[in-house]
Amino acid sequence: MSNMRVVFIGDIMGSAGRDALQTHITPVFQTLKPDVLIVNGENAAHGIGITPRIAEDIFKLGADVITLGNHAFDKRDIIPYMGDEPRIVRPANYPAGTAGHGLYVHTLKDGRKIAVINIMGRLFMDALDDPFATMDALLQNLPTKCVFVDVHAEATSEKQCMAAYVDGRVSAVVGTHTHVPTSDARILAGGTAYMTDAGMTGDYDSIIGMKRDAPLENFTKKVRTLKMEPAEGPGTLSGVVIDIDDATGKATAIEPLRLGPHLKETVLSDIAKKMM
Repeated sequence: MSNMRVVFIGDIMGSAGRDALQTHITPVFQTLKPDVLIVNGENAAHGIGITPRIAEDIFKLGADVITLGNHAFDKRDIIPYMGDEPRIVRPANYPAGTAGHGLYVHTLKDGRKIAVINIMGRLFMDALDDPFATMDALLQNLPTKCVFVDVHAEATSEKQCMAAYVDGRVSAVVGTHTHVPTSDARILAGGTAYMTDAGMTGDYDSIIGMKRDAPLENFTKKVRTLKMEPAEGPGTLSGVVIDIDDATGKATAIEPLRLGPHLKETVLSDIAKKMM
């Protein structure tokens, strides 16, 4: 059995998240030796959207694929970039004709392949096309059994439903968007690795990555006089490590990944031992 190791990094939030990625990604590579690095970058540009320059910086740090979400198009200069750069993947259930791609098949240096899909939920989110029907269409005739899905959604129930729907048909389903890492990393009955939310890569001394004053004002006074600004303190890298049997496409292991202040850190050497 040959395993493909995937490291997925949850929502990069502003400069704190970009700095955390730059700080921690080298030891991740050195200790865990991933074959594939996938990064959700939809909040990388000052907390909302992503720019071509920031995308290039993330690729230079070793990312093979960048996934997005509901802020995919908030920076207008990313739209033509998406058309030219297939490694940046926006939610696949945007309407037909939308710029960019919802699926990318990455080829490793040794010829192995992994398909990366970005899909967005509809509960408490923008009303996009049916994510379940979209997944059915995307999973037809793929050139690999190794399939990673970033499900960008608000509702835990919708993320769990998506995982149950594709269990056994994809290698992993990992949630993004809520910016809070969950403790439910596991392998489902059909062999699909699952975690409801990988968490945010950013400053956790905040309100889901934003400086506290503006969200507090909104909740306590129901007015908005302060502008939402991303927190800029020391950031924590949050994500997940997944091993996939590349012959079957089934997951063999999944472990959370957290490096930095405010949250209980995971120890890279311990993760490596668990996943041997």
